[in-house]
Amino acid sequence: MSDQTADRYPENPPERHKGPVVQRREQRDEGTTDQRLLDTRGPSDWVHTDPWRVLRIQAEFVEGFGALAEVPRAVTVFGSARTPRDHPEYELGRKIGAALANEGFAAITGGGPGAMEAVNRGAAEAGGMSIGLGIELPFEQGLNRWVDLGVNFRYFFVRKTMFIKYSQAFICLPGGFGTLDELFEALTLVQTKKVTKFPVVLFGSEYWGGLYDWVAKTLLAEGKISEKDLDLLHITDDIDDAVRVVKESFQAWEDSH
Repeated sequence: MSDQTADRYPENPPERHKGPVVQRREQRDEGTTDQRLLDTRGPSDWVHTDPWRVLRIQAEFVEGFGALAEVPRAVTVFGSARTPRDHPEYELGRKIGAALANEGFAAITGGGPGAMEAVNRGAAEAGGMSIGLGIELPFEQGLNRWVDLGVNFRYFFVRKTMFIKYSQAFICLPGGFGTLDELFEALTLVQTKKVTKFPVVLFGSEYWGGLYDWVAKTLLAEGKISEKDLDLLHITDDIDDAVRVVKESFQAWEDSH
């Protein structure tokens, strides 16, 4: 193979994932499907594009429901994609993934690197089911190699539906905007009783303590939430405690059904 050919066709070429489509080299384009949906263009462009886009959204829901329909009881674990493999939080993620697997729960993550990879890895190494729900991003992540069942989504709102629909609980490791987005989405759904018996565990009191204090001292103090809303959050530094909360909530759900 010539040097020119080797440069053009490296072993692991950069690529973009757009739903089920993989783009490499000159075929890669910029932007995301969400961006094209939400960006404003001309005053009438939507007439020619959005009605057809509905079919793609429908297809993505159907694909997700079909792929995940037979998933057993599961817990979604969120956390930073930027967590290095040599960081204590990575090892923590592995242990949480393993603990969930040992209790018979599938572990669902966003399928990316960092803390997500750690949880998928822990679940896989413990013999549990490791699931990754990826998302099309401007900077490609791809599903980590520890995912047993993976689905790549174009639209964030479809992916969020899958996280909620197929999980019995959320555990949030230290993370950034994405983790906060999923955290408050879940809290809103539980608060408004769109979902029931759905615990939200914040793992790491030092990391999450400031946020919890702000919620209590600002939101609650100013009457923006009620006292019982604070009970929707459970902060812990203990893996056994986190799993206990999940198990008790799932048992209560089973007893009520």
